[in-house]
Formats: sequence, C-alpha cells, structure tokens
Amino acid sequence: MGQSYSQFSLEERIRLAELHREGRSNTRIAAALGRSPSSIGRELSRNAGSQPAGYRPDYAQQLTAARRWSGSKMDRDAALREQVLTRLSWGWSPVQTAGRLKRELGKAVISHETIYRFIYAQIRRTSDFSWRRYLPRARFKRGRRPGKGGSPALHIKYRISIDKRPASADDRAQSGHWEADFMLFSKYGQQALVLHERTSRATALVKSPNRLAEPTAQRLIDMLKPLPGRSRRSLTIDNGTEFACHYKIGQTLKTPTFFCDPHSPWQKGGVENAIGRLRRWLPRKTDLDTLTPDHFTRLAQAYNHTPRQCLDFQTPAEVFSKLLHFKCESTSPLPRG
Repeated sequence: MGQSYSQFSLEERIRLAELHREGRSNTRIAAALGRSPSSIGRELSRNAGSQPAGYRPDYAQQLTAARRWSGSKMDRDAALREQVLTRLSWGWSPVQTAGRLKRELGKAVISHETIYRFIYAQIRRTSDFSWRRYLPRARFKRGRRPGKGGSPALHIKYRISIDKRPASADDRAQSGHWEADFMLFSKYGQQALVLHERTSRATALVKSPNRLAEPTAQRLIDMLKPLPGRSRRSLTIDNGTEFACHYKIGQTLKTPTFFCDPHSPWQKGGVENAIGRLRRWLPRKTDLDTLTPDHFTRLAQAYNHTPRQCLDFQTPAEVFSKLLHFKCESTSPLPRG
C-alpha cells in the first residue's frame, strides 16, 4: 500500500510560519508538527511563492485552494447547466431556480450563489454582456443603486393612512389585501396598472391609456370586482393624484383603501418588487403600442407561474388557487423579448 498524505491545515501553517521565522530547521519543525521533514520542505517551497515576506500561512492556504479548484459546478455538469439556464431563460431568478430544483428533486443540487457567480464569471471571461439577460434585473454586476427621492404633497380627499390598515394585512397571514401602482415607460403617456395580492404574490397588470383619477379607479374596480368579498379586503396605494378617486372603490366594492406615508413606497413593497421583476420582460424603453392584450395576459401568466422563495418555491398561481378554491390555468413560460 502507498503512503497517504493530508493537506496542511491553517493552524499547522500558522505554527509552521512561527517556527520558520525563529530559524528552526525543517527537521525540528517536522518534529513539532508531527510531519516528515520532506513535507515541511515541500510546503515551504511550493507555497512561499515570490512573497518578499517569505512564507505566509494565509497566502499558502489560498494557493492550495486555487490548485484544488476544478471549476464551478455548472462548468463541470453540463446537464445541470442546461437545466439552470433553461429556467433562467423562462424568467426565473437564481433563487427561484435553485429552490424549485430542490423542491422537485427532494434535495439541494445547487445554490443561488453558485448560479450568480457562474453568470458573472461568464461576463468577465467572455466580455459578453448578453449573459446578464439571464438575471432578473439584467445587471452586469452586483450591488444596490441609489434610490430617487421626492414625493408630491398630500391633498387627497378621504385619505386614510396605512397606520389604520388592519394588522392582518401586515403579516400577510390573511389573504385579500392588495397593493396597486403604475409601471411607467420612457415614451410619454405609456403606463401599465399593476395589482398585487400580498399573501399569494399573485399579480395582474393591464395597459392603461392614461393616469387620470376617475378612469384609474374604474380600472381597479373592474380588476377586483370578479373576486369574492373575502378576496378583496383592502387596497394599499401611494399618494399620487392618479389615486385621488380611491373612495369610489370603497363605495362600489366595499373595499377600503389605505395610503402609504409620504416618501415611503416601501410600505407597499409587494407591488414595488413585482414591478421590478416585470421589468425583465417590460424594460422602460418598451413601446407598449407594439404589444397586444394577449401579450399582457401571457406575461401575467408567466409571472404567476414562476416559483417564489417566500412561498417555499410554490408559484403565486398555486397559492392563489388554494385561496380561491379553483384550478388555475396552466401556462408555458414567456420568453424574454
């Protein structure tokens, strides 16, 4: 039988460095560490490199790890890479992809961080920025962008603060609490009205010809009216004048409306997040005149049939169907376009 060798641990390397600085011979260092002199000599020659400070344990640890690295899991496993990239092309995020694979296969096969690192590594290696299209926000590097400030003054009739909203809406334990906002585009006068249910994360959107207050209130009524009363308990909106006729929703549907505090769009974070995710298919430069109503329908279906981490990787459609006790229509993923 041949000899069995083990890598030096970081603690051993730290002790080796101390003894080496004291001028101990390889034989005495080997005796102190319980290693052979040849192992000590090989460690010093391989991992000291060209460092002017000589042998450094942290640098030695990094060199060893670099030699043992054989590429990312997606580089090594072509079948897994195809599964992941296919789901990303459907509009799923790395978190959704990793979580759904775990749910389907009964075990974790890849982490979302591994997927992110693979995509960003491809961008760096190939200088092909089209790889960023696999990511939800299509960013070519990670990090937060500074937010924008500013909010109009509040002069809205019958306005009720979000502080008065039922506590059951805050923890998402009770269904039927909705949020609404407009998704805006570069071309003047183009917008889409987005409606988001807090518990299931189910989302609906319609193209809107304007943001006038009365037509906006009527569109929200038309979107909520088909639902049973228990499925439209409240609506949270921001302080834009497009929602000034909010009270008509309450008069027609008996659904109370609540307003975020000034400069606090995060208080309706569900719909804000939904709009950010929808930007994958509807970037700001999109010309809505080129899109048909059927495209909006398929877009909403694709969004609602994408698994969410916050739902234990169920889809919003699956959760919403349980809440309403009806079978949701299945759909195929919508390609990015």
